[in-house]
Amino acid sequence: MLAPHTLQALDAFMIDLNRASGEVILPLFRVEDHGLEDKGGAAGFDPVTLADKGAEAAIRKLIAQHHPEHGVIGEEYGEDRPDAEFVWVLDPVDGTRAFIAGLPVWTTLISLRHQGDPVLGSIGQPYVGEIFIGHAGGSRLINRSGERPLKVRPCPNLTDAIIMTTDPHSYFDGAERGAWNQVAAAAKLTRLGCDAYAYAMVAAGTVDLVVESRVCKCWDIEVAVPLIEGAGGVVTNWRGEPIGRQGGQIVMAGDRACLDEALVALKRSAD
Repeated sequence: MLAPHTLQALDAFMIDLNRASGEVILPLFRVEDHGLEDKGGAAGFDPVTLADKGAEAAIRKLIAQHHPEHGVIGEEYGEDRPDAEFVWVLDPVDGTRAFIAGLPVWTTLISLRHQGDPVLGSIGQPYVGEIFIGHAGGSRLINRSGERPLKVRPCPNLTDAIIMTTDPHSYFDGAERGAWNQVAAAAKLTRLGCDAYAYAMVAAGTVDLVVESRVCKCWDIEVAVPLIEGAGGVVTNWRGEPIGRQGGQIVMAGDRACLDEALVALKRSAD
């Protein structure tokens, strides 16, 4: 268990990391040349930009300056002391496809492990000036107007739910797509394509359920656990169990009863 003063200091430092990354990313957003490269090769289009690389480098530099004993795991530059007591897990631009399309739903994901467990997480969107940040003591939104607490909303019935996923055609296989279609058919409203920004909307109480698959790396998903749980929600795999470090089939919900209804369909296609 982290002491309150330690958690408070790390929370403040996470905000500094978000702001430092935003200073690198924003000059490259909606410009003609953002240094786009395709790192996917034969596996398919997988974009990376100078924003991804520069933002992670800026975050790592600050961590090295202020907490040299901490470890880091990042999408762009790999692992450094991944077994340290504290480990920062970074996705500098989650939603790079949205970034290169000029859509302001990309985010910067920063989570912090303590003794292997994610205890602090933030989803930052510097273009619109938002940082969603959370831990066991609660979650909050920091924006240009100040701060306010985040709380999931009650939605016990899937038929009343607003649900989201990133891309059911690309990220779900046949059986998974069938399970998703069943959940979507029962829900009130379905929206697509916001990557991790959708996770923040669960914590904010505007979206009730997010279903994902192929969320395979720790930097894609760990941030959701402290943020959504801090707002009163729940994050599980498609069996209703705690998620592992490598993600996979993930579901996030504001209301456990709504999650349980969705799991009736999702469990049939669970790994």
